[in-house]
Amino acid sequence: MPPDQSPPQTLEEALVLLAQAWELIGQLQAHVQELEARLGQNSTNSSRPPSSDPPGTPPRPPAPPTGRRRGGQPGHPPHQRALLPPEQVDAVVPHWPPHCRGCHAPLPQNAVGEPVRHQVTELPPVHAMVTEHQLQHVQCAACGTTTCADLPPDVPAGAFGPRLQATVAVLSGRYRLSRREVVGVCTDVLGAPLAVGSVDRLCQATAAALATPVAALEQAVQQAPYAHADETSWREAGQKRWLWVVVTALATVFTLAPSRGSGVIQGLLGAAFAGYLISCL
Repeated sequence: MPPDQSPPQTLEEALVLLAQAWELIGQLQAHVQELEARLGQNSTNSSRPPSSDPPGTPPRPPAPPTGRRRGGQPGHPPHQRALLPPEQVDAVVPHWPPHCRGCHAPLPQNAVGEPVRHQVTELPPVHAMVTEHQLQHVQCAACGTTTCADLPPDVPAGAFGPRLQATVAVLSGRYRLSRREVVGVCTDVLGAPLAVGSVDRLCQATAAALATPVAALEQAVQQAPYAHADETSWREAGQKRWLWVVVTALATVFTLAPSRGSGVIQGLLGAAFAGYLISCL
């Protein structure tokens, strides 16, 4: 009986109080059973990983043999790599049998039926191509002035071309490799050695080049009739950040923010957003 509740004065009050006590006892017993079940859970009787087991937990017993052979069972649908269509094949190499497997007589190259197709996907030898542009000096015969040639407009002023710059930006931004890991990939895989500082400068140059299209995407999002938004935690440079995404029928915008507050989504959609915002809570 609670301390602030007076004892029953009649039999009816006592019966009501007894029924309430029985109901409370049942709830407490169910709660105790649930807590005991939680305490007894480990990797052998639940989906918890073995790393969460307390000391002394017995190892998971081995599964009893089923009597079936390892691998795919009879009747199991095969999972095979589908062949590419002929228009996506770069080269076709026909192979002819030299002699008959029955009598070993020479065979002409005259096919009957469809060939057995075997496709091998391989990377071509990858090595960065280095082009040296030599700006020649020429002296004028009339006045003696020496003039140096200028770089053509389509030649980058820096030491790296646009495709290498884009590759560095994708490795760093999309695949989240560190600056030194990007250096390793470019040196070991692409044959294009570069310094850590060069990776950082290429990433900054890519961000500056994408500023205009990103602004156009943000404007398209702000003018959309409806937008889907969501966020998730994200680690960046060892610190916790939040990766936000806004998706519309025509554009998708991502941004990293230090918080998950409403100010982030307001900044993405703008103060004049008049559409419908759809978000998962």
